[in-house]
Amino acid sequence: MSRFAQVWRTSTVRLTATFIAIFVVFAILLMGFIGWQSSVQIQRQQTDDIDREVRLFQRIEATQGIRALAFALNRLSSQPGPGVYYLGDAAGQYLLGNMSDVPPDVLIDPGVYSFDYDRPDPLGADAGPEPSGSRGPDGGPPPRRSGVAVVKSVELNNGMRLVVGRDVVERRGYSAIILQSFLVGVVGIILFSVVAGGVTARRVLKRIDTIRDTSTKIMSGNLSERVPITKRNDEFDGLARNLNAMLDRIEQLLQGLKEVTDNVAHDLKTPLTRLRNQAEGALRDTASPQTKEKALETVIAESDKLIQTFNALLMIARVEAGAPSGALSEIDVSAIVADVAELYTPVAEDEGIEVATDIAEGVTLKANRELIGQAMVNLLENAIKYAKPEDGSTGKIAVSLKRAGGSVAIVVADNGPGIAEADRSRVLERFVRLEKSRSEPGSGLGLALVNAVARLHGGSFRIEDNGPGVRAVLEVPGS
Repeated sequence: MSRFAQVWRTSTVRLTATFIAIFVVFAILLMGFIGWQSSVQIQRQQTDDIDREVRLFQRIEATQGIRALAFALNRLSSQPGPGVYYLGDAAGQYLLGNMSDVPPDVLIDPGVYSFDYDRPDPLGADAGPEPSGSRGPDGGPPPRRSGVAVVKSVELNNGMRLVVGRDVVERRGYSAIILQSFLVGVVGIILFSVVAGGVTARRVLKRIDTIRDTSTKIMSGNLSERVPITKRNDEFDGLARNLNAMLDRIEQLLQGLKEVTDNVAHDLKTPLTRLRNQAEGALRDTASPQTKEKALETVIAESDKLIQTFNALLMIARVEAGAPSGALSEIDVSAIVADVAELYTPVAEDEGIEVATDIAEGVTLKANRELIGQAMVNLLENAIKYAKPEDGSTGKIAVSLKRAGGSVAIVVADNGPGIAEADRSRVLERFVRLEKSRSEPGSGLGLALVNAVARLHGGSFRIEDNGPGVRAVLEVPGS
């Protein structure tokens, strides 16, 4: 397929061609209307001039007599211009004027007529237009002028025949000039439209080709490619920004998927290895019943941990997919936070940690009760695990719930060793555990779930410095 056929099949070129065709047709109709109106106006002006002169001559003949009429008619006849004049007697015989030959029908039946005529040319003769006996400058016959006249004939009060008209050759010449200009203008409009349309289509296709080339590179595996953005800030730049944002999100998800896969393989390899070793040890012939029983208990405990890990992964996936286990409804957040804090207070006290609460009463929120409760559980479990000051002092946990403006903030703070600023955003990812040895129980999914719950409800989750310790803030828009 040729390049032209490929270009013509694009919607951009076809739309451009359609707009060009509409523009050209409109321009042709407009210019044709202007030319036609110009010709009509010239014709109307000539007709008005003829009528005005006829009324003038009739008024002169009626008020001043035939001599004054003859003088006025002779003066106008001798002047150059498109005017044609004829005055005949009652029988139609020529008396004076710059036109000596008039068709009989014009003289017999007064009215408006158009015919070919022949007259002397005042610009080429020394004297006025004499019907006979006049000679040219070289002694020969005077110069003549022929043309087409539109005239109006009337019968005067004394029976004479008066014919007044205008030479329409000039008018037709002007119409021809208008037509010629019209044709030149149409050709110019078509050429300009084609050039402008070609330039426009080329620019549009160039931008589209850029997006297509970028998408081709991305499909080939280069996920770092992005659609170029110009400084024009037009609709293509807006589309490019949205596409780049989508590509950034896709790259983040793929990177997260890769990290999750690696972390799952790393975190599950150890417990599965322990499961296998325990099962292998229980199957030995030398193993005592007590050893076998202990091995089975270990297998069950490790299996429970694996099940908890997979349950957490499934819950995060459901939340990030926007499909919570229950529909969003109006819930009493104050009661949920208070119940979870009361439930975990004995657990914290067993670890030698003090729990203080500052929960505003009657705070309601349109949210999912199960997910808000699970997020609160994860925050408290995480705080109990790490609320152990390095100086050996008593661990403390502060739970608060407040409404600030249009948002509801759930805060769980501790006085433990805290989290470095560089790691505060990283701990919200799946399977991220700052403890290198990974000897502490847990899968690194608790804060990731809280972050997913916050995004589902249109809010945010952030880790702040509590000086010392961590201040975890879950902020959700209020109802």
